[in-house]
Amino acid sequence: MKKLKIMRKLKNITIKLSVVFLLIAVASCQDELDLTPETQISDANFWNSTSDLEKAANYLYSYLPGIYDANDNMGVFSYSNNGANSISDGTRITPATDGSWNSNYRLIRACNNILEKSEGITGDEATINKYLAEARFFRAWAYADLVKKFGGVPLITKTLDSSSEELFAPRSDRDAVLDLIYDDLDFAAGNLPSPGAQSAAEYGRITATAALAFKSRVALFEGTRAKFHNYGSPNTHLQLAIDAAEQVISSGEHQLFTYADDPALSYRKQFHDIGDGKSNPEPIMVRLYAQNASNNLAAHRMTESRLNQGYMVPTRQLADLYLYTDGLPMSQSSLAKPQENSLTQFEDRDPRIAMTIFSKNEFYSTGTYYQPGFNFSPSGYKFCKYFDPTHFSPPDTWVDYQIIRYAEVLLNYIEAKFELNGSVDDADLDMTINLIRSRVGMPSLTNEFVVANSLDMQTEIRRERSVELANEGFNYWDLIRWKTAEDIMPQTIYGAKFFLEEYGETANKLDENNFVIVQGESDRFFDPAKDYLWPLPLQEIGLNPALEQNPNW
Repeated sequence: MKKLKIMRKLKNITIKLSVVFLLIAVASCQDELDLTPETQISDANFWNSTSDLEKAANYLYSYLPGIYDANDNMGVFSYSNNGANSISDGTRITPATDGSWNSNYRLIRACNNILEKSEGITGDEATINKYLAEARFFRAWAYADLVKKFGGVPLITKTLDSSSEELFAPRSDRDAVLDLIYDDLDFAAGNLPSPGAQSAAEYGRITATAALAFKSRVALFEGTRAKFHNYGSPNTHLQLAIDAAEQVISSGEHQLFTYADDPALSYRKQFHDIGDGKSNPEPIMVRLYAQNASNNLAAHRMTESRLNQGYMVPTRQLADLYLYTDGLPMSQSSLAKPQENSLTQFEDRDPRIAMTIFSKNEFYSTGTYYQPGFNFSPSGYKFCKYFDPTHFSPPDTWVDYQIIRYAEVLLNYIEAKFELNGSVDDADLDMTINLIRSRVGMPSLTNEFVVANSLDMQTEIRRERSVELANEGFNYWDLIRWKTAEDIMPQTIYGAKFFLEEYGETANKLDENNFVIVQGESDRFFDPAKDYLWPLPLQEIGLNPALEQNPNW
């Protein structure tokens, strides 16, 4: 019912969007400035009430990533059915324009416009601050994406016109951008409602815990990046990540999802549309879709077109990462055995492998089981995370996209704690990783177990993150911040082991052990001298000569 209310509200937002857009249409640089006169409605007529402020804030939600962004295309755990991308095969060149640069600066301008125009609005101060908090959250969201990709970028905190000096300003350094991000997120956390205090009709709007959870993500990224790339003050950021994650944990607003009908399936069902945020307390920030075919304002085809057709497929590197049920990796577990068929790799393993990668034991569509093959899958694998056979036909589905979920916050906390202190105690493991493992029936991770089995705690913390958040958009960026991309990205990408009697067709290329070679080492590339940052678009540098290109681009 709650979802229906929010979708009705979003429909009204869409109807009014053309009017609102005239007020907050945005641009990133001089050539994109929208100088069209506001002939249909003037600022003086619009920016009067908190209702107007809400309408303007509604527009910001159109910038949220969609469910198709839930992939790891640029890393090594996933591979695109369309083949290599330029980031991983070394063919990327400095672009004339960049969609993420332009889109983020459009969002920043929209946020700045709201913050400026709000000064003339009268009404309840808490309500005004709530929508200002949303604007500041989205501004932080945009700048976090920019600094992650490009490093220091122009820091714009007001709306610009064609004569603004800021159009020709140099890049601000990383610290200045991050200071603004943290300040915006702190304001958002202090002025947005908690999920429990949010009205039913507003489910899907940013909450205080979303601001804190995102702050933990940003601070962990920067803290570990600074640590392993040897610059700045990593401990400052790591402590911010710990504090922000701890506030989310201690709030009691979120917990890992448990599927009441069958708790063993909780991880799988977490990615089906279970509940509305009250019955499923794990999602912290979501991109809403519609409710059903009769309320079809926004739908997607994740099951049929993206997963069935293998838009993104798992690799052997991901499959090998899952522990055995004794808590040990493949190289050490006595449960590991030679692979005799496609199901061997799923036996005695962390149950999440079978809830992430299809096996022959899984329903593929109503009444049929999955059959391994290379149809739409160069690796011989397909993802089943987010796959729901009831949404196979008809293909439209309305499962919401979980942009931030509670499991990530727990993993942010434990990693930041380890990287700050060089160790973690069992109490911290119990409140984070072991909660996640317990949900799928895996044994706990303890310091004693690590020592007794000659494991490495950092490796196990990273492993847990990689399997829990597989194909949710983290892998590539984790390699970037850990500074391991230069070692891992150039490696050969492997797929499933080939069994003719099961696959019934010949794979393109196999190694000496009959594993599919998806992409050879000679076609993989990562240059540590330049690839840890993305190139600034040439058009931006041409418009603003004060912008300095990233090294070696």
